Amino acid sequence: MDFLAEARSLLASHPVVDGHNDLPWALREQVRYDLDRLDIAGDQTGSLHTDIPRLRAGGVGAQFWSVYVRSDYAGDEAVSATLEQIDAVAQLLARYPADLARALTADDMEAARKEGRIASLMGAEGGHSINNSLATLRALHALGVRYMTLTHNDNNDWADSATDEPRVGGLSPFGHEVVREMNRTGMLVDLSHVAATTMHDALDTSAAPVIFSHSSARAICDHPRNIPDDVLERLPANGGVAMATFVPKFILPEAVAWTLAADENMRAHGLHPLDTTGAGMKVQRAYEAAHPRPMATAATVADHLDHMREVAGIDHIGIGGDFDGTAFTPAGLEDVAGYPNLIAELLRRGWSTADLAKLTWQNAVRVLRDAESVAADLRSTRAPSNATPASMA
Repeated sequence: MDFLAEARSLLASHPVVDGHNDLPWALREQVRYDLDRLDIAGDQTGSLHTDIPRLRAGGVGAQFWSVYVRSDYAGDEAVSATLEQIDAVAQLLARYPADLARALTADDMEAARKEGRIASLMGAEGGHSINNSLATLRALHALGVRYMTLTHNDNNDWADSATDEPRVGGLSPFGHEVVREMNRTGMLVDLSHVAATTMHDALDTSAAPVIFSHSSARAICDHPRNIPDDVLERLPANGGVAMATFVPKFILPEAVAWTLAADENMRAHGLHPLDTTGAGMKVQRAYEAAHPRPMATAATVADHLDHMREVAGIDHIGIGGDFDGTAFTPAGLEDVAGYPNLIAELLRRGWSTADLAKLTWQNAVRVLRDAESVAADLRSTRAPSNATPASMA
């Protein structure tokens, strides 16, 4: 059987909904959003993981564009930068209307698929983007943001991150209120990047399904950014979806120590470890040449998906590659054109067409639709919250 041909055929009917792509931040860092200098209508291999020809080749039908800002941005600076990221997505939609369709709802996603366009949604990466303001949260939703990752790599005032020292023990009282207000507005609660305690607290509080926009299985690769089995086991009762990521340091145990050393090398050169500008990538490639990195593959990601399906069930998994948010990618998943290689690997392992359709398209659309339904019910009984951290201390 030609598994790759079968994968491409399947994706034509059930395209990928990818939970997380950092193209807006890459455009900010590289060209300050000058789309004439980095025109994604053409092949941008060597500069970006993402462009329209490769999205088409990869069978992508919907993309959550991350409107991420670094967690060392704080206060009004973080809010302003998030607004600039949202504006960047708006510029992309205006420039490429034949290929990208603005999507706010599950129905919008389905309509874009029927039109042959890529449904474009937004997710804010890190609760620091709302500067402790539920009004700002609602404003982001009004601008089209449909999920918020509760933290990024650092804690904020009301939630603990997976990669920081515990501060509030999961969610603070205000953190629980953030989750409740996200439920009321219809914004998905994203638990990638958060501590396991935060995951459990959010699941205890959320009336709507949660997502993990780009996280894999901790049982396969013991990294704090991944999802423990006792959390995966809770997804069926919640209705949520865990979207496996492709970042090598999160999926391949041998890559964890290598990446820590590469990050230290970046800092030694005065660069942020997440710097993917030309200068940053030059340092990264030089380090990689001198210290060959352990290589993840599509099979590595498939190992995580096999485990996540076993623990959470086929209705509760998806895909969130994190392209343009990582310096390194797996072999066969070098960029957004690579999704057919992953689907072909899963076909080799005996995954059915029905299961793969859930993985690629149906689960993500369903979770957004369910969150919309919960929000409609809550808005009929619950007024907007004007709580602050101080008022709930």
